[in-house]
Amino acid sequence: MGALNERHPLWSKLSFGTLGTIVNKGRILITGAAGFVGSRITSMLLESNFSVIGIDNLNNYYSPELKHHRLEVLTKHPQFKFLEVDIENRTQLNEIFAQSNIETVFNLAARAGVRQSLKEPQIYFSTNTLGTLNILEAMKDNNCPQLVQASTSSLYAGSEGPFTEDLPVNRPISPYAASKKAAEVLAYTYSHLYNINVSIVRYFTVYGPAGRPDMSYLRFINNIDHGKVIKLYGDGNQSRDFTYVDDIARGTILAGSAKQPYEVYNLGGGKEPVSINTLIHLIEKTLGKKAIIEYSPHAQGDMEFTMADITKAKKMLNWTPEISLQRGIEITVDWYQKNRDLVSKVIANEVQ
Repeated sequence: MGALNERHPLWSKLSFGTLGTIVNKGRILITGAAGFVGSRITSMLLESNFSVIGIDNLNNYYSPELKHHRLEVLTKHPQFKFLEVDIENRTQLNEIFAQSNIETVFNLAARAGVRQSLKEPQIYFSTNTLGTLNILEAMKDNNCPQLVQASTSSLYAGSEGPFTEDLPVNRPISPYAASKKAAEVLAYTYSHLYNINVSIVRYFTVYGPAGRPDMSYLRFINNIDHGKVIKLYGDGNQSRDFTYVDDIARGTILAGSAKQPYEVYNLGGGKEPVSINTLIHLIEKTLGKKAIIEYSPHAQGDMEFTMADITKAKKMLNWTPEISLQRGIEITVDWYQKNRDLVSKVIANEVQ
């Protein structure tokens, strides 16, 4: 297994550790490969000399320009094959599995975001739940033994923090969270029935370069830079366990080497959660500009705080986050400044 490219500016100081034996002779399939987290996982695996098939439907949930921006680097790699495929299309999925020796699947294809799920719940369940079922069926029919399923900290709504993986998560308060819970349950069922090793990774507030334009931190950066008003839901004291995207990608890859029938892992910052107000102040300091804030009522379905207990991931995956929030924001702002026109354009295309 090849080493990471030490020349990569974002990985040069990361201690990646061992990836474990993710694959023997088969290829890796990454769904949602043009997405925020999926593209980072793909990059890391390609830099480690794995052969990767990436699929994405390149939908217009947000501007496809950003997805093409992420794909530009990936498609130059000789060990990467990209296919514009929707996981809701069972026929196309089955063809990919039948024609390729896929041994590990990283399922990152999903509709994300709490607020939008309140408006379009059918789409969220169609992609996040039925799409996952299609993947599991294809894995079963083609003897694919390993699945890493991306999930969300939104499942912990109503629980006392810090959140541990053994907490009952039976009270999702948004269609998004409910759709991801249903996907977890399906994965458990197929693990039990068909001997598929499943690792569920629950993400806590991922941020970093080339993030989705509906994510608050990217809007904050763009609006502060341009002197535009930030519309802040709530009083800003709600807090999040912010986790840098490369730490998330590294933890997800490590979960691909776990051979337990079914395990759930929290991937989060693992420290005290940070308030939205503190995040804004940090962005102000990095940009050297002040924010103009307009406060609005709390958004329905939003959690007051998230706080990950990452003891299991530390013990079983040998994973800990390595990028501080301050450093992560510095890297993200630097990427933003180099891609200011792209970010402004894709944010302007969003439905406000």
